[in-house]
Amino acid sequence: MKENIKELLRKEAEAVLNIPVDDAYEQAVELIVEQVHRRNGKLITSGMGKAGQIAMNMATTFCSTGTPSVFLHPSEAQHGDLGIIQKNDLLLLISNSGKTREIVELTILSRRLNPDLKFIVITGNADSPLAQEADICLCTGHPEEVCALGMAPTTSTTVMTVMGDILVVETTKRIGLTIEEYSLRHHGGYLGKRSREMSK
Repeated sequence: MKENIKELLRKEAEAVLNIPVDDAYEQAVELIVEQVHRRNGKLITSGMGKAGQIAMNMATTFCSTGTPSVFLHPSEAQHGDLGIIQKNDLLLLISNSGKTREIVELTILSRRLNPDLKFIVITGNADSPLAQEADICLCTGHPEEVCALGMAPTTSTTVMTVMGDILVVETTKRIGLTIEEYSLRHHGGYLGKRSREMSK
């Protein structure tokens, strides 16, 4: 089993190192800064299933690092939650296939509500319907899943998480978040205590 685990680690690490890096990252960060920090909108993340859990994590991490963000469940959006969308908001949509019905429908419904709404998309399929709707498309490189069946989201979600971390870190640098500002957003737990001590 040890050798199997080492091989899994190698494949996941290789997938992260093979994430395509292009100007789309800089464009995505610029769009986040423009819409949220200059125009006072917010970042709305969304995804279905495992991708949705990644999107939710991105939203909470953005919030704690100074960029107002909220997760919108694509199914609940069709039952009234679409009303969270306001002027100058920005959607960050995640789908490995780029064909997830609920996410594709979300692009249609949200643009019906706000024709000027912009989309950042993270997907493993740059030719997908979702990618075609994107203002900015970030491609995962479509790594093979390490799942024994090659089906369960494993490597793909690892890569998506790392891509989200890149966007968070680069946005934080752009807005110049200080440890004092971080401590105001993160009061509880060890990180809250540590950040307050560092800000003294």
